[in-house]
Amino acid sequence: MKTPDVKKIRKAMEKIQDEKRYEHTLGVAYTATCLAMRYDESLKNAELAGLLHDCAKCLSDEKRLTICKKHNISVNDIERRNPFLLHAKVGSFLAMDEYHVRDFDIINAILYHTTGRPEMSMLEKIIFVADYIEPCRKQAPNLREIRRLAFVDLDAALLKILSDTLHYLEDSEGEIDPMTRKTYEYYASQARKKERSNR
Repeated sequence: MKTPDVKKIRKAMEKIQDEKRYEHTLGVAYTATCLAMRYDESLKNAELAGLLHDCAKCLSDEKRLTICKKHNISVNDIERRNPFLLHAKVGSFLAMDEYHVRDFDIINAILYHTTGRPEMSMLEKIIFVADYIEPCRKQAPNLREIRRLAFVDLDAALLKILSDTLHYLEDSEGEIDPMTRKTYEYYASQARKKERSNR
């Protein structure tokens, strides 16, 4: 069985992604590796998931929908209306199919890097947060605070990102994936429990 080769994957991303997306990809891989050092997670897994998290981002909407249809990947109504949202699902499939990733923690980190999910693993949280705070990111609100928080309390950083994302989508009247809300509610509830136990 082939095992993923980080150098080959890095070169493959450089070929398939435009310059700006590739720079973002390297930023996420770098930030994920730093967070993995901080939270005692596998550095290799963090780098691999970071490199592959947007491997389907530069595909056309038609191509993403075709891959989903061909390989029986479920597509909800919101994704059908906004096929760019499918890049995480298609990316997790490509990670297995084209890049020989067999570690389900890495697959899930790619799959949930845009919406999150309740009860995420440490690696899933790292990729979700790294995608938001990597050095090339400039537009997101509260970025400075979240970058600081990420290395102090990962769950608090995660919750702040989810909260800001929901506010942004509500204000801009964008469609919200139900999983994003579900994830926010789960981690908000966890934060309240933690606060009560610390009193």
